[in-house]
Amino acid sequence: MKIINNPILRGFNPDPSIIRVKDDYYIATSTFEWFPGVQIHHSKDLINWELVARPLNRLSQLDMRGNPCSGGVWAPCLSYDNGIFYLVYTDVKTRSGIWKDAHNYLVTTDDIYGDWSKPVYLNSSGFDPSLFHDTDGRKWIVNMLWEHRLRVAKKSNGIIMQEYSPEKKKLVGPVKKIFDGVLSVTEGPHLYKRNGYYYLIVAEGGTGYNHVVTFARSKNIDGPYEVHPLNPILTSADNPELELQKAGHADLVETQTGECYMVHLCARPLSKRGYCPLGRETAIQKVVWRDDNWLYLENGSNTPDLKVPAPDIGNNSAADSIVKKADNKYVERDEFDSFELNINYQSLRVPLKEDLLSLKERPGFLRLKGGESLSSRFRQSLIARRWQSFNFTATTCLEYEPQNYQQMAGLVCLYDESDFYYLMITDNEKIGKCLDILCCNQGKFSTPLEKEIKIEGWNRVYLRVEVDREELQFYYSQDEDRWQKIGAVLDVAKLSDAISLHTGSFVGLCCQDITGQNHYADFDFFEYKER
Repeated sequence: MKIINNPILRGFNPDPSIIRVKDDYYIATSTFEWFPGVQIHHSKDLINWELVARPLNRLSQLDMRGNPCSGGVWAPCLSYDNGIFYLVYTDVKTRSGIWKDAHNYLVTTDDIYGDWSKPVYLNSSGFDPSLFHDTDGRKWIVNMLWEHRLRVAKKSNGIIMQEYSPEKKKLVGPVKKIFDGVLSVTEGPHLYKRNGYYYLIVAEGGTGYNHVVTFARSKNIDGPYEVHPLNPILTSADNPELELQKAGHADLVETQTGECYMVHLCARPLSKRGYCPLGRETAIQKVVWRDDNWLYLENGSNTPDLKVPAPDIGNNSAADSIVKKADNKYVERDEFDSFELNINYQSLRVPLKEDLLSLKERPGFLRLKGGESLSSRFRQSLIARRWQSFNFTATTCLEYEPQNYQQMAGLVCLYDESDFYYLMITDNEKIGKCLDILCCNQGKFSTPLEKEIKIEGWNRVYLRVEVDREELQFYYSQDEDRWQKIGAVLDVAKLSDAISLHTGSFVGLCCQDITGQNHYADFDFFEYKER
């Protein structure tokens, strides 16, 4: 029997939405302030998954300039009907205090690997929109209703529904609340139809250690909905020993042979109920429908398993899950030989165009032109990829000649603009070209070095970071053979969702020029190697 190992999408991949189109499976996950927006993974067997697309890749679809950290794209919903793929998503502009300025949009395509349409605005009443295609041809948007009033204890006021008109490209008809919820923070809704029932799945309890999956059903799409007799149907809240914590925010898919699976959000803390530097990930559980027309985990409990029976859908191997259109694969060592940036990299909030990033001006190198500071929420010159393991080494080599202390470039481990560790090349008017480390935790800046390290005259500089679960250590070298430690061991827990918010840690390359002259750095390669 083949086994699925959880998580199926490692590293920052929260809020999964899954569909099957014939023999192909696709999962869409949240990307928050990272651009392009929404990750789509593909599989043939539910075991092997490959990142194949990021559909929100134009400013006309997603402009996150100024968005707060952990704002941006929340909880996309991917669906398919009559040859068209539909993607609804939230762009969160405000998330602090009592407000959620959360705008919901819809884009479509007939080619999931191709270009998606301009966005259609839906509403701003709450986040986590989901599109349901009913058997009678009507389409419905459901989303959570945000509650900002100070006198109301619950900040989510249940789930609302409104019809979507493809012809008019807007929501039409009355808005109706269909579900109040069982616990606090009722969000992440999805609708299904089976055996004469409408089923509603929601996430409750918040996305932390009290996260749960609530399941309900009704004979009518607009309710009332009765809750599952053994609710919640999935949670880690009562078992701190489980390796998969924070289980919640789920979606369902049926295989071509009639088996059923639930994908869900999870997290793997460094220690029991501790910090999660990898962020929230995606796992999968096998579920079964019983004669009472209710859904249950096949394992007989309501807790997630690390190993799950794979579906019986033929002899699909790992090679079968490689899609011919997704030829931009991940490699451990990226030599920047292509004129297109590898799909595993993302930037913050906006795309990096030729004025900040070029793979053509010096072939074989990534040229980053100095942008705004690492604290900026507008135009940073930075590309990075997710941490997907607790143990990895990342290495780069750059050629860079800063002209003053306001110019810097190097290797960064970053959670958001308030939480990062930065090994950089800069300039000091007394010693010239030098190395320094800048730490920022919760917006407070520090450095573990007593003074900068002089590297005047070095044409090429190799930088490295080693992450070993709780510990992070920087290194530097002149030849990639003889490495020297630089700075003290740093605390990985400072780059985690328990310290900050909803995303996960990244490692990557950046360049700043606070003078505004866009002085550039040339990176020869970037290597990410898990151990």
